[in-house]
Amino acid sequence: MEIRIGVTQSPRDIEIEVDDGTDREALRTQVSAALAGEVSVLWLTDRKGREVAVAAEKIAFVEIGHPEQQRSMGFGA
Repeated sequence: MEIRIGVTQSPRDIEIEVDDGTDREALRTQVSAALAGEVSVLWLTDRKGREVAVAAEKIAFVEIGHPEQQRSMGFGA
């Protein structure tokens, strides 16, 4: 499952691939807590086990992809 995080004052988004088995509701709760200011840092762990921290006050948006979404490659109609 792909997560995109927009960061204020940065032209690039942060893209993180998490396991498809990740609990979507728990992830949404974690993001909501960061956006509400209940925590100061949003911690996420990617598929390879790397931990990524994003300062909650710098988050502009969070997009959570569908767990079964396939990336298309090449040209398509």
